[in-house]
Amino acid sequence: MSSNKKITGSEIIARSLQLEGVENIFTLVGDHILPVTDTIGSSGFRIIDTRHEQAAVHLADAWGRITGKPGVAMYTTPGFANAIPGLACALHDESPVLSISGSAELTELGRGAMQEIEQVDMARPVTKGAWLVTDSRRIPDMIAHALRVAYSGRRGPVHLTIPVDIQQQSVSVDEVNFFEPFGHLESPQITADSDQVRRAIDLLRSASNPIVIAGSAAAYGEPIEQLTRFIETTHIPLMTEGDARGLLPDDHEYCMGFFDHGLNQAARLLKESDVVMLLGRKQDVILGYAMPPTISPDTKIIQIDPSSTEIGRNKSVSVGIAGNVGNILEQLTSMAAKYDWADLPWLTRLRSERTLQLNQLNSLAVPESPMHAMSVHKALAQFLKTDDCLVFDGGDFCHFGRAFHGAFKPNRWLYLGTLGMLGSALPTALAAKLANPERRVILMVGDGAFGFNAMEYDTAVRHNIPIIGILGNDAAWGIDRQIQLGLYGKAVATDLLPTRYDQVVNGLGGYGEHVKDPGKLDESIDRAFKSGKPSLLNVEIQRAISPRAEASISRWRNKGALPF
Repeated sequence: MSSNKKITGSEIIARSLQLEGVENIFTLVGDHILPVTDTIGSSGFRIIDTRHEQAAVHLADAWGRITGKPGVAMYTTPGFANAIPGLACALHDESPVLSISGSAELTELGRGAMQEIEQVDMARPVTKGAWLVTDSRRIPDMIAHALRVAYSGRRGPVHLTIPVDIQQQSVSVDEVNFFEPFGHLESPQITADSDQVRRAIDLLRSASNPIVIAGSAAAYGEPIEQLTRFIETTHIPLMTEGDARGLLPDDHEYCMGFFDHGLNQAARLLKESDVVMLLGRKQDVILGYAMPPTISPDTKIIQIDPSSTEIGRNKSVSVGIAGNVGNILEQLTSMAAKYDWADLPWLTRLRSERTLQLNQLNSLAVPESPMHAMSVHKALAQFLKTDDCLVFDGGDFCHFGRAFHGAFKPNRWLYLGTLGMLGSALPTALAAKLANPERRVILMVGDGAFGFNAMEYDTAVRHNIPIIGILGNDAAWGIDRQIQLGLYGKAVATDLLPTRYDQVVNGLGGYGEHVKDPGKLDESIDRAFKSGKPSLLNVEIQRAISPRAEASISRWRNKGALPF
């Protein structure tokens, strides 16, 4: 017998998200989502309202990557337009973000409706899929389908436009088929066949200078044990980047740190490797497209990736395996364990390069005013613990930090994705603290990048998210200014004012402090950690060129397929 009980589209949205395990809604409220925000406000979700929709997507992006759970961002029509840059960033970050926007009534679209824009068409280039919901009864299956797309292969954002009249539409409960989760949020358990495993191990055993590079897609499901066993069995050096940072700690005897040509001198030896294994690492610009001079034309490549379309994208591979990286590592380790593996002389060279670079960085930290960026990072290092989460924005101040500070646990070392969108680190830091409130989160940001999302300190204060911010203030768009000087001999539109950003944070209710004297830096850092508030130290630093800026100048001059 049919029930007379009714349910609205907004209630269907809330119930569908609950079934998918959604905990947070990152939003900025407006006309076209008033019905659904009214419903979710009494449905048990934690609602984090930001000061800009782009920041809401950055929060959802970081939440999705850190927790592996869907990050949901919600906004009205002009808010959706503001969210587009965040979605572009999430696409590069390969984060499982579900973007939901309201719109004018479905019956009025195409007639010059209120704030009308082609939302679905706008979303498609910056998502894995975008759809318009035309009936509230379709909401459960469309949310479930969107999330399946988000988690399939390499992850990424998806979008649904749900018009305001569909949110308000009332239908019989009997007409709605809710979808119970069935594991699409887990990485598919796809493994390799025995011949692929054997060929990969044979190649690695024959190598004199093998190396493994793990990228973001290797971090799905955090295969820490599988990766550790494989590396410790084979004694092959490993470098990590993206979300794979910290899967094996940088101080592990076979970990050679951060894979970045500009910031890790050991990475520049990649051109001498005879076998390279890529774990969830694309053959993109970061890898110099796997072409000379970054990788020798004679180098053999083993590529393991969740997406078959990424395998051999720019250079053919000797072994290509599409599947679950963790499971395939287990297979490789099982076969590798049948053989004896010795430490290769190659390891000594890589370690020597790392030691040399660390000594060079430390030598820059001399007591002078204004301070060098390395003086700030060296002082900060004394306060850090292995469980702390470090979040880096872009720019020269942060590049020194990325070259210096290690990653020792998963999800503790976060940086901008390959889009390089400045300013996303502050929302990322907020999401990191929300995901692990017991963990200290330290934001490192330049004065240029800070301006993009500075008002999210208001979000941090309102929602009691006590991050610690260290701002390197050189009154410039530092890295671009250095590149301009290196290439053209003059700076154009890259000077800023020595603004008191600490006063901005104080005015918003956080803890801000201006630091000029290197002799007082330690006590200032200590006060920021102990403040219990969202804090920001505004530290005056020199205009010093970072290793990344130097590498960028070289890339511009050579005009070749050099790594970024």
